Formats: sequence, C-alpha cells, structure tokens
Amino acid sequence: MNRMRKRIAERLKESQNTAATLTTFNEVDMSAVMELRSKFKDEVLEKHNVKLGFMSLFVTASVRALKQIPVVNARIEGDNIVYNDFVDVSVAVATPKGLVTPIVRNADKMSIVEIEKEIANLGAKARDNKLALEDLSGGTFTISNGGVFGSMMGTPILNMPQSAILGMHAIKKRAVVVNDKIEIRPMMYLALSYDHRIIDGREATTFLVHLKNSLENPSRL
Repeated sequence: MNRMRKRIAERLKESQNTAATLTTFNEVDMSAVMELRSKFKDEVLEKHNVKLGFMSLFVTASVRALKQIPVVNARIEGDNIVYNDFVDVSVAVATPKGLVTPIVRNADKMSIVEIEKEIANLGAKARDNKLALEDLSGGTFTISNGGVFGSMMGTPILNMPQSAILGMHAIKKRAVVVNDKIEIRPMMYLALSYDHRIIDGREATTFLVHLKNSLENPSRL
C-alpha cells in the first residue's frame, strides 16, 4: 500500500473501532432538482463559468438540515459534545491514489454557485495532487456520492471525528405512488451513517426528512 492508502486504512479502522455507527435510509424524488439544474445550468455556465451539478444542491440542502438538527453537525471531545456554529462540508473525491475529502469551508455562508465553484476548485486540486493539508483538515459533516460509480445503496463509514456522513446514490427511474397514482420518477436512495453515541434515531431520521423535503422543493434553497 502507498502512504495515502495506509492512512485511509488507518482512519477507516479507527472509525469502526471508535464510533457506534448506525445507518438510516430514505429516498428522494429527484424530478424537481433535475428540472432546476436543467433550467439554470446554461445560465450558470455563461455567467459564472462553472457547471451546475447536484453536489452543490446537496450541500446547500444539507446545511439547511444541519441547522435544524445541529447534533448531526457536532462531535465528541472526551466526555463533551461540541456543537459547531459553522458548517464545513467534506466532499469525498476519488483520485487515482485513493479517496480524499477536501472541505468546503463555511458552506452555510455560501450561495449555490459559490459552493459549486469551490467544489470544482477542490476537485481539480485533488486530481492534480495539489491539495494542501489545510484543504483536508477539519470538517464537520461529509457527503459521499457513490452514485457517480453506479452504486444503488451503501452504508458510508464515518469520517472521524465527525458524527455523520451522507451517502448519495445513483438516480434510477422507478414506479412510485404520487397522489394515489403510479408514476415513473427519477429516484435516489439516501443513506445517513451516524454516531449513535450522540445522535439518536429520531434525530437522524428527522435530518433525512428535512433533506428530502428541501431537495423535492428546491425553490426553498
């Protein structure tokens, strides 16, 4: 194993050995998000020179949900629960050498376009192996998108000392019931792994419901 792979292995094993990890699931109808992206992607590209993707919308929706359920954005230090009054989102990026999680800092103070620009910048630095230590240190919440590789569902491992990680998955057309009628909708499974030492099932489930509601009504973002 190279140095990065060894470090990844150490951190993942540390997470498994330390946290009381549990995963809860929900699903989101991506119709409205896909429509919004289709409507504004050309305008965003022309005005801001950045491609509008789904990750910036998920970061923004996660920020809203974290504000509602702040313990999901907290961490354990000794016998204390530390509540962060800021949201630094670690975004998982696959590189030839392994998975890295550069941080979108103060995401709670950024617009969707600003978040998208920062994600693009961090992604480019990751691919070029130019991430600095400060790009990777810290973070209060992580989002991982296995859907870009075709994953239907998974249980992500916590990025310690963070207490929760959101897993995005592939968008697939499925038959769902809408107003008592069966319709075909683009659906995505969401997975929230969390540290049960400080986050209860009610809080984890409520977080995902807030996230789902924001994504299915993206005009609120």
